Amino acid sequence: MNKTVLVTGGTGFLAVHTILRLLRQGYKVKTTMRSLTRGESIIQALKEGGLTEFDNLSFYEANLSADKGWNEAMRNCDYVLHIASPFPAEQPKDENELIIPARDGSLRVLKAARNAGVKRVVLTSSFAAIGYSKDPQNHIFTEEDWTDERAPIMPYIKSKTIAEKAAWLFIENEGRDMELTVINPVGIFGPVLGEISSASLDTVIKGIISGTITESPAHTFGVVDVRDAAALHIKAMLHPKAKGQRFLTTSDGAMSFYDVAQFIKQHRPALATNVADMKPTEKEHYVQMSNQKAVTTLDWHPRSREEAILASIDSLFNR
Repeated sequence: MNKTVLVTGGTGFLAVHTILRLLRQGYKVKTTMRSLTRGESIIQALKEGGLTEFDNLSFYEANLSADKGWNEAMRNCDYVLHIASPFPAEQPKDENELIIPARDGSLRVLKAARNAGVKRVVLTSSFAAIGYSKDPQNHIFTEEDWTDERAPIMPYIKSKTIAEKAAWLFIENEGRDMELTVINPVGIFGPVLGEISSASLDTVIKGIISGTITESPAHTFGVVDVRDAAALHIKAMLHPKAKGQRFLTTSDGAMSFYDVAQFIKQHRPALATNVADMKPTEKEHYVQMSNQKAVTTLDWHPRSREEAILASIDSLFNR
């Protein structure tokens, strides 16, 4: 391919799947991490994904909270997939602990990319920046929707919204010729590679199977397989029509914790001994979302939410 792509946050679940796909397609890949000591975990994950050659992969130490390392990482890159993002282990006492690194980190990456002459940046945002201000009753969420960051929302949701808005503003005012595309995924599930998992798997799948989750809350969530989310990042990186667009990244339909629990009981009963009996979620609480923009513009066809959940379960418990 003779093209070089920088993937930020290479030790993340989505990032390592994206790196795997890029390397399989023949790209040169650079990836950043907070400490180079974590490079071995990426290699192990990629080996589990079937890779045996790593000549086209290089590691760079860079942190979203500091300028050091970014200019070197960006050098000679054609594209940047900015996937790295702070995700809290628990809710911070001060929301700015999340908001500032998310916003300033994105701007730091965009500035370094612009200065290095990168053609296009694909930024991983979230459904969090779309779906938390409109009343979900009788509303189908699309890329036209925005979360209102002034509303009383969780710090993580606010941080993703503010970071994405700041990115679009930067491109408009300071981006010069650089292009921006934004991916807005829902809950990312699918197969674990090596020891690299995700918050969705660790919270939802492990929580339900272990029995620590005992109730199904009123809210429901979208599901996307990590392999499909990775594929969409690469499509968005290349497709001319993706310039200046955002793409809601989800399989069809939504799920509740009750649905996942029932699915485990039905399809993997041997793992269901500790799964709690939950009350079903009321149908009117199911969030409605459209993935048609990604499907029609980028010819993206995601796996079903059931397939993504099953891949999560099997990769966690049948290793």
